[in-house]
Amino acid sequence: MRIYNTLTKQVEDFVPNEENKVKMYTCGPTVYHYAHIGNLRTYIFEDILEKSLTYLGYEVKRVMNITDVGHLTSDSDTGEDKMLKGAIRENKTVYEIADFYTKAFFNDTDKLNIKKPEIIEKASDQIDQYIKMIKKLLENDYAYLANGNVYFDITKANDYYQLSGKNSDDLLVGAREDVSEDKNKKNQADFVLWFTDSKFENQAMQWDSPWGRGYPGWHIECSGISLKYLGEYLDIHCGGVDNIFPHHTNEIAQTEAYVGHKWCNYWCHGEHLNDSTGKMSKSKGEFLTLSLLESKGYNPLVYRLFCLQSHYRKQLVFSYEGMDNTSTAYNKLLNRIKGIKNDLSGDVDEKLVTKYDNQFKEALNNDLNTSLALTTLYDVLKDDISNKTKLVLIEKFDKVLSLDLLKEKEVDNELVDYINEMIEKRDMAKKNKDYALADQIRDELLTKGITIKDTREGTTYEIN
Repeated sequence: MRIYNTLTKQVEDFVPNEENKVKMYTCGPTVYHYAHIGNLRTYIFEDILEKSLTYLGYEVKRVMNITDVGHLTSDSDTGEDKMLKGAIRENKTVYEIADFYTKAFFNDTDKLNIKKPEIIEKASDQIDQYIKMIKKLLENDYAYLANGNVYFDITKANDYYQLSGKNSDDLLVGAREDVSEDKNKKNQADFVLWFTDSKFENQAMQWDSPWGRGYPGWHIECSGISLKYLGEYLDIHCGGVDNIFPHHTNEIAQTEAYVGHKWCNYWCHGEHLNDSTGKMSKSKGEFLTLSLLESKGYNPLVYRLFCLQSHYRKQLVFSYEGMDNTSTAYNKLLNRIKGIKNDLSGDVDEKLVTKYDNQFKEALNNDLNTSLALTTLYDVLKDDISNKTKLVLIEKFDKVLSLDLLKEKEVDNELVDYINEMIEKRDMAKKNKDYALADQIRDELLTKGITIKDTREGTTYEIN
């Protein structure tokens, strides 16, 4: 596999530390609210990466954290505490917020066929691990204590700005709105490893430590969990591009100071999903969730396909028109495959299976070119080969694409009632010669995966 490495800013051959074994860490959700579909695009990319590696013959061990301890958003560690914000918003405890939105997150990922990592760890369950790391960083003079807080001294880090490509001038106080002066710090880019003195006086999650009662900084959590479960040598670390700085930059600094050598060889980042106004966020009024898409009639896997049609390193603009087009394409794809399943003629041609399987692998090897992988699927469907051969290839490809291409759908009685009601409305519109309304009803059903056909015996339908 060749994949883009943010650390070196180029596409490289992927070579794991151990032959055919991959240790992979992915930053998990901050569970203070529902994930928006921009967040979920990153998890789809990471899912494709893990499944591609497995498809290519690697044994993957993947770890993901759940950020349920205060997450500070600004470079100077003085931004909003997202977990506390969620608790105040809903008049619940931080623990109740974390539990509710963790379940909501995995409900969304299940609908998107995103595989759960082998190890999922809550940040709040590894306090002893963080304290052990911070003690060593203090002992080795990489960190210092100031007014009850423990800070990492970024001047002691090896090439601190390599991952982000930034420099110290980018973080000057007053140069950016999200940077404010913290007089406890030796350098304004230093970051907190442990808080005992915080502006969040009502912080619910606190623990005893050698430096007083408090809680860990955001960045130490991922480092601690990764080191505990994956050891001192990590192959791949993933996340969204917004994690590059400061989060992943600070992870590298503190982890390599702790272990005394290079920690992770490959850093892979997914680009933003934008809407018409720019980057999606939870602060811009009604944000787009998977549940919202479902309420508008979209199958969650249509959104997965929408993402797979674009490269993970390209910004993707969301629109309902784009979703409608993808929904139509997905339903046509399922219909074609349904026809293949209903006519399993011919024998399996192993040479053609190998040919197309290699073409599919080549797409994955090309920096996860999912668009090209989908093209390979369509090439198989169009080729004049036996349906049994096609079915073998579709089943193989869907191990990575995870679009439920061969899954039998259960009958939904409520959906059947809805379809019959819409057919009646359409029949009435046609009787009144309101053909525009009739076409509108037909198109609306089509976006929901329902194809209607007019026959001499009346209107029939298929649920794709």
